[in-house]
Amino acid sequence: MVLVPISMVILFLVFNKRKNKLLREQAEVKRQFEKELAESQVEIREETLRNISWELHDNIGQLITLAKVYLQNSENDSEKINESVEIIGNALNEVRALSRSINPESIRKMGLIESVNNEMSRFKRMKFMKIDFQVKGDVLEIPNNQEIIIFRILQEFFSNTFKHSRATEMNLEFLYGSDSLYIKCRDNGIGFDQKGFYNGIGLKNMKNRAKLIDAKLKIDSQLGKGTELTIKKNIK
Repeated sequence: MVLVPISMVILFLVFNKRKNKLLREQAEVKRQFEKELAESQVEIREETLRNISWELHDNIGQLITLAKVYLQNSENDSEKINESVEIIGNALNEVRALSRSINPESIRKMGLIESVNNEMSRFKRMKFMKIDFQVKGDVLEIPNNQEIIIFRILQEFFSNTFKHSRATEMNLEFLYGSDSLYIKCRDNGIGFDQKGFYNGIGLKNMKNRAKLIDAKLKIDSQLGKGTELTIKKNIK
């Protein structure tokens, strides 16, 4: 008679221990996700600021300088004055685009696709390389916090491509299935030795972030044949 209550107590203690362990693990996963999300937002801002500094110097600075030259040589020439006004208008549009990029809430407001498209447009203006971005299939909604993680993964890949690949072309594709998103980004650069790269901090960060949102990330590269990033994310 005594054995039954003792067995129930033991079962209860074992169950309670496992439940507490599961709760701790869930809390740790949530803490890690929030930490990575915060870091991603900071890194997005820092990377955007670096890009903006280049664009201010190379693009907007040139537009304003050109407008100044036109005005200095206009001598009341209405055609040159109109051209100057148009150039200044273009510069103002560039500044407005930059202000959207630097806003930390821009990704939340615009969403993943528009944010990526905005990034691609900036790279085109800066003439880093030929860029193609396509979206195929019916767009599915992804939680905003997960979109931020995906955007940061892509931004890190873009940065590595511009800095190290010597590529002249980059192709990015979003393919939506009935319950999934498949992202493929490929450049035609010099590639790299994967054995050395797989030990790098950058790839580990990208893979860890993909894992946090239950996505699968893979990078393939061959020397002289470019690099390809693929991300597969199931959408429930």
